Parts: sequence; structure tokens; C-alpha cells
Amino acid sequence: MKNHYERRHSRWYENLLLGLPFHIIVGLFFTVGMPSFFRWGWGFWYYLPDERLNTIIACALAFVVILITLRRMQKYPGAQVSAFIPPAVSVAFLLVVGVLFFTREAYTRQVLFMSYVVSLGWFYMAFFLGRRYRRMKLAVVPFGRVELLVPTTHIELRRLEEPDIGRVRYDGVVADLRSDQLTPEWERFLARCTLNHIPVYHERQIQESMSGRVRIEHLTENEYGSLLPSLFYQGVKRFFDLISALILVPLLAPVMFVTAIAIRLDTPGPALFIQPRMGYRGVPFNVYKFRSMHCEKKGRGYTEGDDDPRITRVGKVIRKYRLDELPQILNVIKGEMSFIGPRPESMELSEWYERDVPFFSYRHVVRPGISGWAQVEQGYAAEVDGMIEKLQYDFYYIKHFSLWLDVLVAFKTLKTILTGYGAR
Repeated sequence: MKNHYERRHSRWYENLLLGLPFHIIVGLFFTVGMPSFFRWGWGFWYYLPDERLNTIIACALAFVVILITLRRMQKYPGAQVSAFIPPAVSVAFLLVVGVLFFTREAYTRQVLFMSYVVSLGWFYMAFFLGRRYRRMKLAVVPFGRVELLVPTTHIELRRLEEPDIGRVRYDGVVADLRSDQLTPEWERFLARCTLNHIPVYHERQIQESMSGRVRIEHLTENEYGSLLPSLFYQGVKRFFDLISALILVPLLAPVMFVTAIAIRLDTPGPALFIQPRMGYRGVPFNVYKFRSMHCEKKGRGYTEGDDDPRITRVGKVIRKYRLDELPQILNVIKGEMSFIGPRPESMELSEWYERDVPFFSYRHVVRPGISGWAQVEQGYAAEVDGMIEKLQYDFYYIKHFSLWLDVLVAFKTLKTILTGYGAR
């Protein structure tokens, strides 16, 4: 009897059409080859002076960077790739143009612009044509904690009634591998799937990938030490934080000046709000923010909601578009904060949470951030009521600490700044 255990998208033509090499080759043909042909004519590759060669290399590098960035971001929960195509394409082309400008290398603006426009069209077309293939289809072994999993727009779950996948092709099988309900028959089924290159996922992996959170009970003693973020990436990130902050200070100075004047004219009191907060490795530091509350109104050491009466008229505006966070660029320069990381909590709240919330202090293993995974995913939440959920997002960020997750957070933060949606 022929073996019907076959993984989804595993046939040769599917591997070819959906694979990265095909996307790169065909994509480069359209986004680099076509603009070059229209500008320089057929056979342009026979004559490649510096101007043409530099332009072609710049367009090709931009395309590859965009492709890798979007594919990497796609694996994270809540990553609406279609919304990030314009910023990803724009940033990649701005970077290559910036390199060409500062190195004073010759290039052709018309080809670069045409490549930019075609790249936007190419990635949108690839997204919408491939949308049905990007949704994971998982077979679910119906025991244990898998019953708590809920399908999303990115993951389809199909419950198995018997230890067999029939003739349906799946991306993988998800099971609670620690469940005592797994019989020898189901265990043999999981072994057959593995032998036929169908991935078998523990329910914890799928739960985290669907929710973007790491449950606190998952931080067992053995896992606790294995979640240490990369020291190398921390060093690289610190370098780029410093360079970016030094570049942004003069650019944002006019905005910060106008914001400070508006605050002083709106209500009496200083423009800056300075508060001690718990920082990197548990070291306290003073965070700088634009004041968004009345000085004379007392309350708790945290925001109590959107309708907190302490928030001023100007405060509502600057909080909506996160302008109140701009002075924290000084904290970034001093090395106390990063642009992206877990939000620093006040000393009062930190001491409280460390007593009552398991593993709370683990979030201090990376530098706190002006924006973070919890902020862009959770949106607004009262400090106390939403702390457990926020902490789970922070643990996910630390576990998946990487350039690509930081890029995703940066794009989501930019969306918040432009729309005001999800701001605190």
C-alpha cells in the first residue's frame, strides 16, 4: 500500500514555486531587470559603467533585504505583512540611496525610482497570490492542553478523530507531548509523521506562536536559564541605538521644543517629568518624559486608564502619538534604555511585582525600551490589571530576542505614531 503521509507543499513543483530561490530570481528579473531595460535598452548588461553597476547592485540589495525582512517578520504572531510592505520597501531603498549618497558613488535615479515602484507592486502581488498558502494547516492530536488552542487567521487547526491524517496534507501535527492520555497507538502515529518529514510540534510552541506570549508557568527552572538573550546581539543593538539616537536628536529637537512650549502654556509646572524606574539588570535610573499630567493632582504611581483625570489636554495628544516618550532618547544615549525593549516600570510597581509575580525580575535581563512587543501587541492596559499579560509578552520578546522582532516592533510603533491607535 502506498504511503499517504505527505507534508503540505512538499512536491517538487511546490518547492520550486514557493521556494526562496525562485522568488529571488524572478523577483530580481522584474524589480531590477525591467527598470534597467526600460532606461538603458536591450543588452544593457554588455556595457556596465560604474553608474549602471552601482544602480543595479543597489536595487538588487534592496530587493533581497526586503524579501528576507518580510519573510522573517511573517513568522511572528500579529505580523500583518501587507501593512509592512510600504515601510519595508521604503526603508530598504532609503538605506541604499543613503549609502550611495555618502560614498559619492554614481547612480541612476530613474532606475532606482522605477525599481522602488515595481518592488511595491511585486511584493503586494506575491502577498495576495500566496496568501492562501501562507496559512498553516495543522492536525491536532485531541488530548491535553491542545484543547485550549483557538484557530487564527494565520493558523488553521483540524482535530484528528483517529491516529491517521488520511489523505490530507498538513504543515505539521500539534500534540501535548506531556499528556498522559497519549496511547502507544498515538505515539506510533507521531513517530510515522516524523519519519515522513511532517513536523510534530509541542502545544507550547504553537500556543506561543499564535499568541505572542510565553506563559509564566512555562518558565520552569530548566527553561529559565535557557532563555538568556544573545550577548552579541545586545552589543550590536547598543551600537545602533547610540548611533540612531545621536542622529535623531537634532532632527527631533524642533518637535521637542514645540511640545515643551505647549506643555508649559497648557498647565503650570515643568515640561519634563522625571521618575525613578527599574532598569537593566535591576539597576534603578531616572526616566525622562514630557509631562502629560497635572502637577497638583495626586494619584497612584501609574496610569489608571484613558480617562485618568490627571491627564492634561496636551497630555492626551502627546500620549496618543507617543510624543511624551521623545526625551527618553537621552536615556538611550546614556545606555539606560534601548529604542525597543520591555517598558520600564516605576520603582513602586517593580518592588510590588517582584514580591507577587513569579519571574518578574527576569524582564530586566535586557535594556528597557521606549517601545516594546507588549506595547504594540497589547495596546492600552491598566498597569496593574494587565501586568501578567504584559509580562508574558515581555518573556516572548526576550525568548525571541532578535533583529527581525525589533524590526517588526519598530514598524508597528511607526503605525501607532501615524495613526494614534494602540498608544498609551
